[in-house]
Amino acid sequence: MSALSSVTVDTTGASAGGSHTSHMTTDRKSKCRNRTAWADGGTLEQIRIDDTDYVRPDAAYLKKAGHSVAKAQTRWAKTPASSAEPGDGLASCPYPFTSFGEATKGNRVAVGGRQAIEVVVHDRADRDGQHTFTVAAEGKPYILKVLYKSTDRETTTSFSGFDEPLTIRPPAAADVVDGAVTPQ
Repeated sequence: MSALSSVTVDTTGASAGGSHTSHMTTDRKSKCRNRTAWADGGTLEQIRIDDTDYVRPDAAYLKKAGHSVAKAQTRWAKTPASSAEPGDGLASCPYPFTSFGEATKGNRVAVGGRQAIEVVVHDRADRDGQHTFTVAAEGKPYILKVLYKSTDRETTTSFSGFDEPLTIRPPAAADVVDGAVTPQ
């Protein structure tokens, strides 16, 4: 997985704080496109190219974030990627595939018509949580899906589009405003 030149990552998460879905395509380096939607309202779109983010939130996202903008944004705000902060909903393009915990081989299953094997991993740092990785049993042993369950959170992450050509471009110049300016 670490050698991939591109991948598509779809995530669904649920916790006591609500649920969300996201869809990201990334070159795993400096380019990605992401869209995150929260079940209780709010959508945030992002295009990251090298050191620049193009961000387009909807009105519900802005309201939850405490902004006084009351209508959906049709233009993209251009900001430095370095201004992104944890918890603001922006994705990081380098998608890490790191090893952790102790793995136990699980059941044979099918994912999207592909034969796969489940691998259960208990992370020592997270005593309540368990990761179940579903790994392709045919062809390249890509991770197809990861299910994380704990007492207060559940997240399913699916991977596809392995090494597919990826074209991520900035929005048209007419559709972009400086991030320091409130989009109209």
